[in-house]
Amino acid sequence: MFNSGKENKESKANSNGLKVRNTFASGTVIHGEIKSEGDIRIDGKVHGTLISKAKVVIGASGVVEGDVFCQNASIEGEVNGKIEVAELLDLKKSAKIDGDIITKKIVVEEGASFNGTCNMGAKKPVFNGQQKAQQAKPELKQSLKKEAI
Repeated sequence: MFNSGKENKESKANSNGLKVRNTFASGTVIHGEIKSEGDIRIDGKVHGTLISKAKVVIGASGVVEGDVFCQNASIEGEVNGKIEVAELLDLKKSAKIDGDIITKKIVVEEGASFNGTCNMGAKKPVFNGQQKAQQAKPELKQSLKKEAI
């Protein structure tokens, strides 16, 4: 009755995960897996996996001891684990990454550092021996079957 139409639209957007932002302040320590439909900002410390269908921002005081999976990311702090970003990974000058990076696009400011591999573009599938045999040409299938025996 006392709410304007604008406030109702914002509430609907939040319930759909469109404008949701989760912030973990400096001094906060979290152990475990974090999953979110919306943006996440970390200024504290996370021990575990961080998963977001939106953007992850790790502030200058933020530390993640675990893997990060998200749509976009901007990192000023530290990540000790694998980072998989579907679109754009932005490493600011104070970023320190110790782990592998998989992303479509990356921006690295002067001063940022990372130790690990960096793969850009589509992920290459990992095959086991049985999958290789199924996809091999017919003449190779026989040799792979003989090796398996």
